Amino acid sequence: MGPRACVRRRMKLLDLFCGAGGAAMGYHRVGFEVVGVDINPQPHYPFKFYQADALTFPLNGFDVIHASPPCQIHSAMTKGRWQYRLKNHINLIPETRKLLISSGAYYVIENVIGAKVELIAPIMLCGTMFNLETKQGSQLRRHRLFECSFPVILIPECSHKKGASVIGVYGGGQHPQRRKIPNTIGAYGHSGGSSKRDYLDFSCFSVIDRRDAMGIDWMTGKELSQAIPPAYSFFIGKQLIKYLQNTK
Repeated sequence: MGPRACVRRRMKLLDLFCGAGGAAMGYHRVGFEVVGVDINPQPHYPFKFYQADALTFPLNGFDVIHASPPCQIHSAMTKGRWQYRLKNHINLIPETRKLLISSGAYYVIENVIGAKVELIAPIMLCGTMFNLETKQGSQLRRHRLFECSFPVILIPECSHKKGASVIGVYGGGQHPQRRKIPNTIGAYGHSGGSSKRDYLDFSCFSVIDRRDAMGIDWMTGKELSQAIPPAYSFFIGKQLIKYLQNTK
């Protein structure tokens, strides 16, 4: 079935390593029929879900596949003083890409900034590109990379406001990295406690604040720490639709 025929019907999208469904919601809002797969239970996933190994799940029957392989090995949060945690993590991006290419579907691979060397011509998205912020006006600076098997154009620019209050929904660990960033506020993914260190006031943001900033209202704090805002995948999904509409 050709690209234009895909556009005329509701396209099916497979969401591998899906987590609690941040990316899935963005694609759903574009109009895709979404199915999620994760090796762990995801009780809050908002669409059809299979608990299974993403690397062995059948890929046939899907027009598009989005994959978010585990990012710990590439994350700044597990380097430095937490380097020992990396011994249990492997780089799944090459194996994932090989599977996606073999499927013949359009694909997207999402990962953290530290995975740039592993991704092919990725684009970078940030919450400030989509005016994501708390109700109090704290900007969401959450940078993520996307390798796409189709052209993505007219990428917005980051809009980091100098001196602005910032909410970053990070890693989910109990010991956030120490950073000296004046006038910057970070909120980390764990649900308990607060910390004030090196100009960072982690107690300022509740789970509700982080939900507001991410545009996600169904996840726990821990789930938010692993999610991407639906605005990112909405943008990617719209780009794919435009590409298909213009492809003869």
